[in-house]
Amino acid sequence: MKLVIIDYGAGNIKSIQFAFKRLGYDAILSNNINEIRTADKIIFPGVGEASSAMKMLEESGLDKIIPTLKQPVLGICLGMQLMCNYSAEGNTKGLGIFNVDVKRFSNTVKVPQMGWNVVYNLKSDLFSGIKEKEFMYLVHSFYAESCDEAIAKTDYEIEYASALQKDNFYGVQFHPEKSGIEGSKILENFLNL
Repeated sequence: MKLVIIDYGAGNIKSIQFAFKRLGYDAILSNNINEIRTADKIIFPGVGEASSAMKMLEESGLDKIIPTLKQPVLGICLGMQLMCNYSAEGNTKGLGIFNVDVKRFSNTVKVPQMGWNVVYNLKSDLFSGIKEKEFMYLVHSFYAESCDEAIAKTDYEIEYASALQKDNFYGVQFHPEKSGIEGSKILENFLNL
């Protein structure tokens, strides 16, 4: 299986690569459009700020390529948020894959939400073998609103979409690569889609 992690300069790439290594898979880090197009599975990671991350995607032409991909794509954290229509972070136009906007938590809660929180309303093969209200590791100040494409939800100040799916595109707000055995199981489920 050819597994590619899109390398566009946004954060948590090495920890994701190590997580797949533990599962017995070598993931290729690449920003090469042909390499990405010919992958069996694609990871779209992200840690950082939305507008500067989107600028990096635009400079490399990846903003035009990612929405056209036909194989399973998994956006993680900022990667998932950039797949949405719009992010309030830096007033950023997203890739428009998921028909939802990304908003900021209010100042009535500690921001960023950092640590373990539960996921529930699990609705996809991505969560095969994962129990309702399992804990996942999150670090974020912005969230995708609850919507029809939500395949998992989490509550922090409000209920929001902690995972999304549309066709071959999946997104998770939490970090499966840092979420222990259950997180590894989600990555394995993605590889088995």
